[in-house]
Amino acid sequence: MSTILVVGATQGTGRELAAAYARRGADVVITGRTRERAAAVARELEAETGGAVTGLALDLTRPATIATALEPVRHVDRVVLVGMVRDMNSVRDYDVEAAAVLATTKVVGYTAVVAALLPRMPADASVLLFGGMAKDLPYPGSTTLTAVNSAVQGLVRTLSVELAPVRVNSLHPWAIEDSPVCVGNERLTESARKMTLTRRLATMKDVVDGCVFLLENPVANAIDLKLNGGMA
Repeated sequence: MSTILVVGATQGTGRELAAAYARRGADVVITGRTRERAAAVARELEAETGGAVTGLALDLTRPATIATALEPVRHVDRVVLVGMVRDMNSVRDYDVEAAAVLATTKVVGYTAVVAALLPRMPADASVLLFGGMAKDLPYPGSTTLTAVNSAVQGLVRTLSVELAPVRVNSLHPWAIEDSPVCVGNERLTESARKMTLTRRLATMKDVVDGCVFLLENPVANAIDLKLNGGMA
């Protein structure tokens, strides 16, 4: 039976991915910023799926604490890094502290998780990093986010070489229609939908399907998968 760790799985796509793997019979470990929240969501997922789910506290903004937080994970076959912080940060009124937190989370934090777990990964393990379409479609206030999501692609390049034969991929979704960010925000979803060639937005299930492909296909490696419906 395989073990999957989903970092940032207390809501949204991370939670849906954890649920999908629990239904597949995997041992699932999820993380949240607090032990209480992670444990509560783990219990919810066990009740929903009938699977085995464990919750751990892990804070990507404090990379020096990550190795200790992950000590209970003795073996892992799949590692998914979804967790992030949101940052609308205009250069005209730049919040340096907020920018540093975002960059630390998705560059140093993601890498620290992989470094801590590498000795516990088998040769056929795989790692999936989440980026986002801000890397290709910047907007006012996205300077740090655009740069960080572009850096995720750089991490895929170097980690796929350093960790070989462990596979490393990234997924870059556009707006996800039923995600907590989009639900109730019709202005955002309609604007995002009009930019796609399919005239539809991904659901969390669509994104989970993409995640499973990247995690499980044995020759999917060093891929940056865009799930955006094609951009007009």
